[in-house]
Order: sequence, then C-alpha cells, then structure tokens
Amino acid sequence: MGIFSSIKEAIFGKAEAKEAAPSPKTTPTSTTPRPVSVVNVEAQLDGMQGSDALNWRTSIVDLMKLVGLDPSYANRKELAQEMGRDDYSGTAEDNIWLHKQVLKELAANGGTVPSNLLD
Repeated sequence: MGIFSSIKEAIFGKAEAKEAAPSPKTTPTSTTPRPVSVVNVEAQLDGMQGSDALNWRTSIVDLMKLVGLDPSYANRKELAQEMGRDDYSGTAEDNIWLHKQVLKELAANGGTVPSNLLD
C-alpha cells in the first residue's frame, strides 16, 4: 500500500466503517446496492485526536502526523512521486504543493474538501 493509500484509509476508513456495518434488516448476501459515500475530509480530520495541536490544514507534515504516518523526508518524497512529481526536494514550496495535491486527490476519490483548502 502506498503513502497516499494510507492517508486515504486513515480518513475514509473510519467513515466507511460506520457505513459498512450491516443493519439488522440486511444480510451479507443482500443485492441492494450501497450508495456511493462521500466523506467530509475536514470533519474526519478535525475529529481525530490531536487535530487541535496540529496545523493539518496547511502542513503536509502535520497532516501525515495526524493520520499516524511518519512525515520523514523519505516518505514525503515517496508521496510526491505517487502524486506525479519526481523532483521533490523537501522545500517549503514542495511541501505546499504536496499538501494541495493530497487534498485534491482526496477530493477526486470521494472526499469533500472545502475549496479554501484546495486553492
């Protein structure tokens, strides 16, 4: 599993786990289609323990810490490569770009991300 997949799982997994719990009226063999879920990324991250002490809205390092990932240079470089950037050097500009790319990718994968976090 890649770094982005780990971030997505940490955010979406908790919301999807709540939705995936079968109700007493459904069975595992039920053919009723499940609605496509939309995850409020901001609410999920704000609800995580430690979110009040981390600046996850603007910092890729803090975002990674919040979801329980090692924000080392090596992991950020791997994440940047997953996002399509091979020349990641860890500068402030690179980290800003990486943070925005991660949020855009979360939005593209079914997450609702406020527009002010995508600009």
